[in-house]
Amino acid sequence: MARGQGPTVRRRRLSSELRRLREAADLTIDEVGEKLECSASKVSRIETGHVGVTPRDARDMLALYGITGDEQEALVQLAREARKRGWWHAYNEVFTGTFVGLEADATSLRAFQALLVPGLLQTERYAHAVIRALRPDAEDAEIRRRVAARMARQQLLNENPPPEYWAVVDEAVLHRVVDTPEVMAEQLFRMTAMAEKPNVTIQVVPFGAGAHPGMEGPFLIMGFPEQADPDVVYVDDSTSSGLYLEQPDDVRRYALMFDHLRAAALKPDDSVALITDAAGRFAEQAAGSAAVHHLPRTTQPRKE
Repeated sequence: MARGQGPTVRRRRLSSELRRLREAADLTIDEVGEKLECSASKVSRIETGHVGVTPRDARDMLALYGITGDEQEALVQLAREARKRGWWHAYNEVFTGTFVGLEADATSLRAFQALLVPGLLQTERYAHAVIRALRPDAEDAEIRRRVAARMARQQLLNENPPPEYWAVVDEAVLHRVVDTPEVMAEQLFRMTAMAEKPNVTIQVVPFGAGAHPGMEGPFLIMGFPEQADPDVVYVDDSTSSGLYLEQPDDVRRYALMFDHLRAAALKPDDSVALITDAAGRFAEQAAGSAAVHHLPRTTQPRKE
């Protein structure tokens, strides 16, 4: 499937078109609900993309708006395609929002993280430690399931064609010890390996850069190939399903923030060198800990 043609993006496009056509027909949400004998809240949820729309509902709404013929059939077909299930439905207890569907269909991903390695770059052990810390009351089975879902997400960067992925992280990410030095060394070496991929760029904002726009918090800007599918900003929030921003002014503000972050960050090659140095230090710490752990215990002389 070509990028930009997944079910989540199709549903988003259809929702936007249904809203536009209703407004062009000079009908309110309440009036549509009354004429179609359904609740106004259902119409609202369809237009905001919170629920899918069946081909039959789409046809009824379009007929009410005066849309017939080929234009109606094209949009009804869009409704059919929007109901297809993506790979992430196998993890529907983990992915409760539309985030993963949008991410899977984006052609460009611009991410900023201040405290953690971005999810698409995490190793399994690092991800396990992070998820365990964020959900201390979760059962082991749930933690394993969430880790498996995150690993499945990462296949996105290996697709053909893959999205262009540009990640900017604060230098603090390289120093925060998640789990053990061994896990950190593995994680940071993984980042340097990922940076070698032609579609992946990683930059680090050094401590010396001082205050920067990313201090507001992590975010991801998802770009799509079709003009009918405007960019979406996902603002991460571990206490909820996250915040989606689609208004042009909001998207422009975050795009400008990301540009400032890239300018404040080290160049990609220098960033990889800094990550490699940090990985080497953690590897030395891990080796030292292992050596101490395996030293033979000395026998103390027995007191008479």
